[in-house]
Amino acid sequence: MDDLRTRIARTLRREREAAGLSISELARRSGVSKATVSQLENGAGNPSVETLWALGVALDVPFAVFVDPPASASPTLIRASDLAGVPSAAAAYSATLLAASPPGARRDLYLIRAEPGEARRSDPHHPGTVEHVVLMTGRASVGPASDPVQLSPGDYLTYAGDAPHVFEASEPGTSAVLVSELR
Repeated sequence: MDDLRTRIARTLRREREAAGLSISELARRSGVSKATVSQLENGAGNPSVETLWALGVALDVPFAVFVDPPASASPTLIRASDLAGVPSAAAAYSATLLAASPPGARRDLYLIRAEPGEARRSDPHHPGTVEHVVLMTGRASVGPASDPVQLSPGDYLTYAGDAPHVFEASEPGTSAVLVSELR
């Protein structure tokens, strides 16, 4: 988690400065407190998925920019036991970036882990975003917030990510692979 905090801190500062924004202005645009933005830039705190999405939208950068590990020329193996996801503040849900979109392409790959309880409700992402979900284990209601679909292991669903959407686990140990694509 310390490596992730360091990446988030470095990236947040770089993107904020590139946008020519003060910490106060970024806080205002994102709806994230100035203290939280400052803590994150200093490598402190535990940001939620919601916080990073809000900052990404305010900076006009994808969520993956904050959590993508440095590129490597050799094959990349990510053991499930080594994954450090970014938790949701509102639900038993975490998102782990598995592969970010390379320059010129616009898709990110995530492993989602969720538990029954509060649904993970997502605000619309960048216009043109489409999400693809393959449910791996458990059961979940996924998709448009107004009409989610009950998924079972192996089911695939695609839906507009630029409209409100939801992921609600109905069984313990629910997991899915999610591809976020910007068209």
